[in-house]
Amino acid sequence: MPRFFVSSAMLQGSFAVLEGEQAAHAKVLRLGRGDEVILCDGQGLEYRCIISDFSPGQVSLVIHSQEASRAEPRLQCSVYMGFPKADKLEHVIQKATELGAAEIVAFPCDRSVSRPDRKSLEKKLERWQKIAASAAEQSGRGRIPEVLALNSFAEAVQRAAQAEFSALFYENERTLSLKAAVEARPFATAAIMTGPEGGLTEAEVRTAQDAGMQVCSLGPRILRCETAPLCALSAILYAAGELA
Repeated sequence: MPRFFVSSAMLQGSFAVLEGEQAAHAKVLRLGRGDEVILCDGQGLEYRCIISDFSPGQVSLVIHSQEASRAEPRLQCSVYMGFPKADKLEHVIQKATELGAAEIVAFPCDRSVSRPDRKSLEKKLERWQKIAASAAEQSGRGRIPEVLALNSFAEAVQRAAQAEFSALFYENERTLSLKAAVEARPFATAAIMTGPEGGLTEAEVRTAQDAGMQVCSLGPRILRCETAPLCALSAILYAAGELA
């Protein structure tokens, strides 16, 4: 069933309207009067609607029911990733959204090759948020993960460490596995952090440990920077029973 994200202000009462790009998308989908669609407020509520009318640049709908989204994981997991090269972050944003990430946070590391300036970062954030919105619609999410960019590794660590479970994944860690870490105690919020191409420095790992983050291994194989966060996210959601 077609799904559109709209502002909660548009969902007051028994009627709603699609405009602009969303109305154009409805036209591309060849929707007609009487067709059923789902509108999402981006905060976890879904509204089942029937298309009642079309006008230039606008689609009118009647709201028939509302319910909480069944696709949203109970575990709120944030994905932190050091700025990678090229469009790798776009891939991670899309797939992490599909898997169920609560937010995606990018930041510079010592070995980051990509270091976008403020002007280019504003444009990138706008594009990244659109990628998250599109992936949320495609995958049936009830929320659109927020995409953020922080100014430093230290800022990212301090923010990630506030989650009930926070883990930095380091290829040289040999003692603590992700499996052992997640089985230690229950948690409702999580933050997982991975580095860019070239990995993280020992100083960055110590910074994370000093902030209270656990340093974990994702196994004996070296994963690409765009593979590691998706692997960790999938594993932690599976351990929490969200992929069953």
